[in-house]
Amino acid sequence: MTDGIVWLVDLKGWMSSVVFARGLSPEELAVRMGGARDGATEPVTDAQVWRLGVTEWRDDADGDGVIRVGSSGDWAFALEYGDSTGGDLLEEISRDGVEVVRYVPVQEHPPATVDYARDGVFVCGFGLREELWRWGREPDLLLPDLVAAGVLAPDGKTCLAPEDEDHRTGCRRSLAVVERRFGLSLSPAYLRDARLPAYAVRGAPRMTLEG
Repeated sequence: MTDGIVWLVDLKGWMSSVVFARGLSPEELAVRMGGARDGATEPVTDAQVWRLGVTEWRDDADGDGVIRVGSSGDWAFALEYGDSTGGDLLEEISRDGVEVVRYVPVQEHPPATVDYARDGVFVCGFGLREELWRWGREPDLLLPDLVAAGVLAPDGKTCLAPEDEDHRTGCRRSLAVVERRFGLSLSPAYLRDARLPAYAVRGAPRMTLEG
């Protein structure tokens, strides 16, 4: 694993999320996020997934949500598209001893967020560049790592980043903490031309490529 996940900070125009799960196959991850066990499409690229009839919003109903799934190292992963809410099911995904990390790459405000669940429990989470505010059953689980990386002071209430630091530089530093702690990596190819099976997890996307 050489790509890491810090590069995700620089994504532009990709506003859904990435879910990593350790202790599950990609297929089982898709099922726990709301997909049908036999519902995989032919492998598709990031660009092709939008040709599966995905509608992000509707005036009178929920939009459509689709995920593409694969594996990297010890972790299965899911890339969420459209109006997917599968990544919100962290406790369900993480039951029976599974670990889950979710990264939501929102730009600046509200901040991009990282959440961690384990064995059916939402353990901790925080916003990048807003690490002073942490939540979950064990909100300070990653505090020693954030302190060691120069993100926070040991009291957990003092930010050490310079006020004039570039926003993305700070986000990269914090996401690197998560990358190292959990050994996460994802090839940028999966958001370019690499093909992965896709599953419908919400709404009624078409799930077949138009001719």
